[in-house]
Amino acid sequence: MAFELDAADRRILLELQRNARIPVSELARRVGLTKTPVALRVRQMEEAGLITGYRAILSPIRLGLTHVVYVEAKLSDTRETALKQFNAAVKAIPEVEECHMIAGGFDYLLKIRARDMADYRRIMGERLSALPHLHATSSYVAMEAILEQGALTLEEPDPDNPGR
Repeated sequence: MAFELDAADRRILLELQRNARIPVSELARRVGLTKTPVALRVRQMEEAGLITGYRAILSPIRLGLTHVVYVEAKLSDTRETALKQFNAAVKAIPEVEECHMIAGGFDYLLKIRARDMADYRRIMGERLSALPHLHATSSYVAMEAILEQGALTLEEPDPDNPGR
């Protein structure tokens, strides 16, 4: 069920994405409301599941994780039990940054972060190859990140169309 956002909600979300540690008083000032309605709106969006949490965003580069590899994974069995086993196992691999089930020529797309090619080779040999029901993989090494946000991008509210 979609949560209906008005212009004030969008402004609140944009500010929280920029800085989730912003005090409510400053957030209220930036969105042009008082503290009480802003705090209420934030709580409502949290309770509705629109805001799912707050976290620190770490720099993979500063952590030495400069190598990004996308891996196509094909499974030997795609019945529900096999999918659940694969899903649980892939969640236990810390180097897997993202995993998506795909409708197409393969079953899953994984985003792996590693220090370098040797580290990726270790991850592939020790962890990925041990995933249940894994039949085949194809790896694609990213040469450069052009856009990598890790967050949804909301458009600024349109003052001429407050409902958008």
